[in-house]
Amino acid sequence: MKDKRPFAFAGLWERWKNPAGEIIASCTIITTVANDIISPIHDRMPVILEPSDYYLWLHHQVSQQELLQPLLIPYDAQKMSVYPVSTTVNNVRNNSPECIIPVEINNKSNSHYHSTF
Repeated sequence: MKDKRPFAFAGLWERWKNPAGEIIASCTIITTVANDIISPIHDRMPVILEPSDYYLWLHHQVSQQELLQPLLIPYDAQKMSVYPVSTTVNNVRNNSPECIIPVEINNKSNSHYHSTF
């Protein structure tokens, strides 16, 4: 985000029992059509909630589709920024600050990113 503040994705979670009788806690991130800043990278993006909508999304008593559906839209691209990062981010086992350090793209091995950044 341009303002560098933390943000929240819209998601769902559930606890359910598998055929073996084990309780499974599972979750998913809800996606929507990509906005103008994400569409050069992918055709989908996570639903990013406005801080003013956090309570509505998290309130367990709210289950009316007509109240929640309007939140499932692409986030305002004008509030976002993007920059290239290393391929370290591609491995789910990597969880370090290196994953978000900007990198320069200046060689042929990364040429497919030039049209995006």
